[in-house]
Amino acid sequence: MRPSTRFLAAAGFLVSAACSSSRPTPTGANAPDAGMQQVPATGMEGCVIYADGRKTGAVPRQVPELSGLAASQQHPGIFWGHNDSNNAFELFALDETGAVKATLKLTGADPRDIEDIAVGPCAPGGKESCIFLADTGDNFERRKEVRLFRLPEPATVADATLPVESLPFTYEDGAHDAESLIVDTRSGQVGVLTKTRASLGDLYAVEGLKPGGMGKARKLGTLRVPDDVDRLSTAAALHPSGERLLVRTYTRVWELRRPDAKRLEDFVQAQVVEVPGASQAQAEAVTFLEDGRGYLLGSEFAREPLVRVDCR
Repeated sequence: MRPSTRFLAAAGFLVSAACSSSRPTPTGANAPDAGMQQVPATGMEGCVIYADGRKTGAVPRQVPELSGLAASQQHPGIFWGHNDSNNAFELFALDETGAVKATLKLTGADPRDIEDIAVGPCAPGGKESCIFLADTGDNFERRKEVRLFRLPEPATVADATLPVESLPFTYEDGAHDAESLIVDTRSGQVGVLTKTRASLGDLYAVEGLKPGGMGKARKLGTLRVPDDVDRLSTAAALHPSGERLLVRTYTRVWELRRPDAKRLEDFVQAQVVEVPGASQAQAEAVTFLEDGRGYLLGSEFAREPLVRVDCR
């Protein structure tokens, strides 16, 4: 959601275990310089080195509070996007230029603060692809429970009205603000990363999700960069290989790398490197491309640039 304090960040690597809470200020003024020195991802699926980001389009007027992006698994070149709180309960099929290819009106729930989106198996081990929306925003950390919304990924890219399933859960250690949703496309494991001033965030595995039930978010550890110089995570995305995790903040993009990662908890001990970002007014969205060879960056505010980062 909209913030209010400013942070500068630097590159590095490392992750460990701790805890806290948060609140920020967005600005595109401190985006990384073009041609930044990168750490090669040797021997891993995806890009070894990333190219500098290039503008592919702009945030459309229909999504002025773009808060999450996720690459479709059914429709190459399509990205599912959504607005932040205080907007209609809708989902948009976008291309990388920002053109709206379809609008999905969603029913069956009354969301409070949707902050991120991911696409993955509808159930662990299942083959059907679902879209997950994270109604996990909680600026003052007062919500007794938060929710994910789940719907099957549509077979066609067309305007429609579709119901969602509500999957409520609580944190094992009390309320948290979270703007980052992670779904492992291999296993269906679901995770959230909290938004805190103390670190990149506390990583939780969300278990026992089912309609009419109550899931539990179990803490796996805390993600950090050296000296905690960057924090307040606003979005995350897991690579199709499950071995690379992008984490976005207001000023930087970080990639956590773990070549042998089998589950989200493996990222609590991972290499963390800075990768190319973008100058955007309020950096709140990131997704790997469907093939994992690059990523797309989005921002709140209509006409802000959409920026694609490919392999060099």
